[in-house]
Amino acid sequence: MNHYSLAEAMSDKGNFTVPKLSESNMGFGVLGVFLGLLLEVSTHGPHTVPRSSWKHQDIDITGFSEPGIFNYTTLLLSEEGDALYVGARQAIFELSKNNITKRLNKVEWTVEETLMDKCVLKGKSKERDCLNYIQVLHVDKDRLYVCGTYAFTPLCDYVSLADFSLTGQPEDGRGRCSFDPYQSFTSVMVDGELYTGTTYNFLGSEPIISRYSPPQSLLRTEYSTSWLNEPSFVFADVIREGRNEAAGEDDKIYFFFTEVSVEYEFFGKLLIPRVARVCKGDLGGQRTLQKKWTSFLKAKLVCSMPELNFVFNVVHDVFILKATDWRDTVIYGVFTSQWANVGLSAVCAYNLTAVEDVFAKGKYMQKATVEQSHTKWVRHNGASPSPRPGACINNDMRKQAINSSLHLPDKTLQFVKDHPLLEDPVLPIGNGPRLITKDVNYTQIVVDRVTALDGNIYDVIFTGTDKGILHKSVVYEGNVHTIEEIQLLKNTEPVKNLLLSTKTQSIYAGSDSGVVQFPTFLCGKYLSCTDCILARDPYCAWDPRTERCINSVVNRESWLIQDLRGNADRCLSGPSLREYKPVRVKPGSSAELPCGGSSNLAHVMWKANGSQLTDASRFHLIGDSGLLIYSVAPEDQGHYECWSVEWAPAVGKNFSLQLAAYILTLDLPATKPHQAGHVTTTPSSKEASSAQTVEGNSKTDRVPLTSDLVPSRFTKFFTSPPQTDSSLTPPPPPIHKPQPIQPFSPSSHPSRSGNQEATATSYLQQDNSTALLLLFLLFFLLFVAAMVYNCYMQYLPAPCLRLRAALIGNHKSASQPEYRACEAGLMEMSTTDKVNSAEQPKQNGSQCTTNLRALRDTGYETEPECGNGKVHSFDDSPSTEKPFDIDSDSQPIEYADADEEPQC
Repeated sequence: MNHYSLAEAMSDKGNFTVPKLSESNMGFGVLGVFLGLLLEVSTHGPHTVPRSSWKHQDIDITGFSEPGIFNYTTLLLSEEGDALYVGARQAIFELSKNNITKRLNKVEWTVEETLMDKCVLKGKSKERDCLNYIQVLHVDKDRLYVCGTYAFTPLCDYVSLADFSLTGQPEDGRGRCSFDPYQSFTSVMVDGELYTGTTYNFLGSEPIISRYSPPQSLLRTEYSTSWLNEPSFVFADVIREGRNEAAGEDDKIYFFFTEVSVEYEFFGKLLIPRVARVCKGDLGGQRTLQKKWTSFLKAKLVCSMPELNFVFNVVHDVFILKATDWRDTVIYGVFTSQWANVGLSAVCAYNLTAVEDVFAKGKYMQKATVEQSHTKWVRHNGASPSPRPGACINNDMRKQAINSSLHLPDKTLQFVKDHPLLEDPVLPIGNGPRLITKDVNYTQIVVDRVTALDGNIYDVIFTGTDKGILHKSVVYEGNVHTIEEIQLLKNTEPVKNLLLSTKTQSIYAGSDSGVVQFPTFLCGKYLSCTDCILARDPYCAWDPRTERCINSVVNRESWLIQDLRGNADRCLSGPSLREYKPVRVKPGSSAELPCGGSSNLAHVMWKANGSQLTDASRFHLIGDSGLLIYSVAPEDQGHYECWSVEWAPAVGKNFSLQLAAYILTLDLPATKPHQAGHVTTTPSSKEASSAQTVEGNSKTDRVPLTSDLVPSRFTKFFTSPPQTDSSLTPPPPPIHKPQPIQPFSPSSHPSRSGNQEATATSYLQQDNSTALLLLFLLFFLLFVAAMVYNCYMQYLPAPCLRLRAALIGNHKSASQPEYRACEAGLMEMSTTDKVNSAEQPKQNGSQCTTNLRALRDTGYETEPECGNGKVHSFDDSPSTEKPFDIDSDSQPIEYADADEEPQC
């Protein structure tokens, strides 16, 4: 059987077909395929570079937290109530959504001591597990419905919004809230009914998707691995269709999760992202599937790179961007690979119509009956019952007197029970990810739809990472552009929840340490027209009247300048900086000229007295923070200009911006009074230069740069690699090769692909392709070493032993000719008769024995063979003198490490 890679099997139009490998070859085959795929994806995988990077202290970020309270991970935004509700550990807060630093109300919900003791007896931690983690927050009319883990005995209650206090009437929270605060959980409230994806028992081994409504009993999924197999729930939401449609479809609730595959066998647990659907009006079956979903169906989500045969098979978060017409709704999801060390994250988008087509027309799967098959489920090719199993009640069913799920025939219900899985996958828009990043792990996502000044609608994607960073990206004509990255959290911790408010134009992020609020735009950070346009932010536009970059969503004036292609030609090219900042230094010391821009995609170019500086000069160091001139000489004086040059791929042009200007002069000491009779003149610059050359202090003979001459901010270029903030993506390398400013033409700029690759490689310094290559070579060397060792120890078959014998034999023959000659002589002597052996000269035998012993000497001490002082002969003949006899008097036995010769 041919061995295919997992990625190839999973990316074939979304159909996951993992071949069954033999036990003997499975380990090596999977390891080889995985290492090769890992190396290819990490080396050639696409990724984007944020144009701007902002640290936490650089921008206006407001936050909220209280001492002793943690896990601010459950957020609920009330647009009508103008409040942000936060569920933390043993506390619920009501904050002002305009300024979350203002706490409006707070209620504590702690665990009783007796219940906490029972939790400890069950083997849980009192300080960590046996507390009350708030996981459910939903507004129900004038009350707030809340649920918490409550020391592994989940409880639910109501909080009155009038006085913000608990009603004191707790309810059993099983099926509505998880037992374990660290297990996955999701919920959504629809018309007073709570839909949840959680676990139903203490051990967490019974996952369910349930609906709770006070007048009715709990409606849930069937307890079967074919329905749910170790799922990790991430999101749930409702899509309203209403009966005003022609088909009269019911509203639908969608659940998104990752579960262990039930279709295929693999050497480990193969994870697959899923989308499941239930109908809002589902009441369960009359006889079959009583109090169980009759409309539950699930399908797999595909997010892959077809060009590299790589699949992102773990979904972490989902955001549904709803539209007025449900057919225009787009589903965004954040995905990573099951093997996290690949270091890639992706954002895929799906049309809701594509999801509905799979549920309405997709083929069902059934358990396979063929033995020794690599698949456990196969396509169901037979006819399915009518009405269609898993479909919501519509007008066609009502015409057949089927007004609810209680009227469905048992044949349809039994088919749904046995065939909850659909074969057809849900493919993304464009058959690939909209956004791929390298060395970044996305955890949360929200999307805003913005109408730019050109009248087009753009989807702005906000993604949170596991390092407390927020990325802001937008897709232009199929190409993604990451506008900026912001350090939301002071600490390096995951972003565990993201909410978007279109009214306040703010984003709220929840983490273990607190909640932060951040505006959706940073237009005020762009100080020039060129910088504002090159940011390509649909929220921002340049106002030439006030000369500021402002929010264009609120201010839509006709004179505003905005070009989302990045064409800054409309910007009035302002004059160069006329005021040069004076810088005076002493001769021989170093001069630092700071210069920094806001764009990671631009490179810095310096001009000295109208000429462009290059890296060829030994005495100029161009870094990301400025220019360093060390051992300044008179010829270094003059005017210095710092320019930022950025390439706009959409228009194929370079745009420049002057960032700084300096005039460098020497601070010469005062001239001492000259002696009488001598005339002192001030030499010109050329004369001073020639005088320095004669004295051996010319520019080419100056002392190299030392730590005492280099400013601290430039010392890193000579002592160690650049050190950057671990929370933000590293900036480009400190040394750049600037390009001429005039003229700015596409021909003078590198190719688009080459430029992007070079910029991305220098920007993301955490590239692990070298480490992966070294890992692959290490595995190869270990394999070769194991083969050599087994061959040397004679553990391998005859061919290896013959090779070993040949190698060792040749070595001895080449390096020890005396040993071979002596050994041949000894064998010849053993075959001759005793008379001939007695007649051999004693001197020859002694010499051979001495050579043999010298060659065989190992360097270790041995017991002296004393007695008669002679070595016993191998011959039993009465001859008194044998070839092996040794005269201890004339030839004393030597020891390798002995201080004295033994006396025999």
